[in-house]
Amino acid sequence: VQLQAFGGGLVQPGGSLRLSCTASGFTLRHYAIGWFRQAPGKEREGVSCTSYSDSDGTSYVVDSVKGRFTISRDNAKNTVYLQMDNVKPEDTAVYYCAKGRSYDCPPTAYDLWGQGTQVTVSS
Repeated sequence: VQLQAFGGGLVQPGGSLRLSCTASGFTLRHYAIGWFRQAPGKEREGVSCTSYSDSDGTSYVVDSVKGRFTISRDNAKNTVYLQMDNVKPEDTAVYYCAKGRSYDCPPTAYDLWGQGTQVTVSS
């Protein structure tokens, strides 16, 4: 049972990147999945969460990335995505995905974490 985050890299300010979080050993669609990030010298912060259903209205992105980041899921591929557009240098961080214990956002707790993928925004 694991999550694997990938898709990070070096991107210029104003550019785009899509992160993927793929689950193995369990069915991702039954759970809330969150994206977090941790910049050097800073605490980990939540970025976005997708609930098991698009219709329950609990999915969200935080204000600092609203209008630039979009979270989505492809249940057939057992994968959650974080589309990052118009990125800024302050988006530079290691990005992690995590599985919630419950199906809505925010979940009661996150109990499985991916290994993280580095995103660097620089010209």
